[in-house]
Amino acid sequence: MTATPLSILDLATVEADGTIADAFRHSVDVARLAEASGYRRIWYAEHHNMPSIASSATSVLIAHIASQTASIGLGAGGVMLPNHSPLVIAEQFGTLAELHPGRIHLGLGRAPGTDGATFRALRRTYEAAESFPSDVAELQRYLSDELPRNAVNAYPGRGTRVPLTILGSSLFGASLAAQYGLPYSFASHFAPQALKAAIEHYRSQYVPSEAHPEPYASAGINVVAADTDTAAESLFARAEVDRVRRFLSRGRERELTFDEASQLIETPAGREIRGMMQYTAIGGPTRVHEELEAFAKFADVDELVTVHIAPTRAEQLESVRIAAIASQA
Repeated sequence: MTATPLSILDLATVEADGTIADAFRHSVDVARLAEASGYRRIWYAEHHNMPSIASSATSVLIAHIASQTASIGLGAGGVMLPNHSPLVIAEQFGTLAELHPGRIHLGLGRAPGTDGATFRALRRTYEAAESFPSDVAELQRYLSDELPRNAVNAYPGRGTRVPLTILGSSLFGASLAAQYGLPYSFASHFAPQALKAAIEHYRSQYVPSEAHPEPYASAGINVVAADTDTAAESLFARAEVDRVRRFLSRGRERELTFDEASQLIETPAGREIRGMMQYTAIGGPTRVHEELEAFAKFADVDELVTVHIAPTRAEQLESVRIAAIASQA
């Protein structure tokens, strides 16, 4: 049985004692290792006003990573389309596609990827999300060979046919992806609740398209891979505390310490945050491979988007390496 293809979601995370430049250097390291290890592609997510995430300008980051690598696929996972004009996104990703043919992918999300104040600072309104389906169709036209109907076209962009994927954590995205005949990716690495229902709905309602005669689904899963099962379990325990620390430090004058966050693990808020990590593959090479394949079968997906959540940079790189080796064994 062929192993399920693996890709990576990289948020360009900024460490508490690190800098944004450090985060970008680490992203290059991740991409180079992923390329050498056989991962299919890397995704970068658009978030705003989050000091611990540096991937807000996805197209710019993708351009940088593409210049530092040779062949691995690179994509936005995703661009939050209500924040942007479809024309501008077509021009940005059309430029990337012309510079790096065959390597660029574009995932599209409906959520703003930020808080209300920042959404307003982006000069958008909440009504923009309501036009998401028509904006996706408009973007498709800009990237196609279709002649413009209103004398507006994307240069670069037209004819590049940058592959689109619809992202989601509910049945809305699943329905749209099925209706448009596009691949669908579910954010189960942080929103696990509707995974099964969304994928089942997507597959059952899928309308074949010229580019995608068959449905293609992927899903996010957290990964902590190490040399042994015991080592991986220890890393995951630290990763849980760090996730709670990051979430519960928001809005505070100072970030919680590791020890302070440890005391909050079993609070209602701590349990809720840990519940977001329901789908996590933890183990040495054999066990992590078994857990990844079991999740792919359970979720009924064609590709796994791995999120390596080990606490330190070195441990994350090792997790990337071990998970790839395990999948190829």
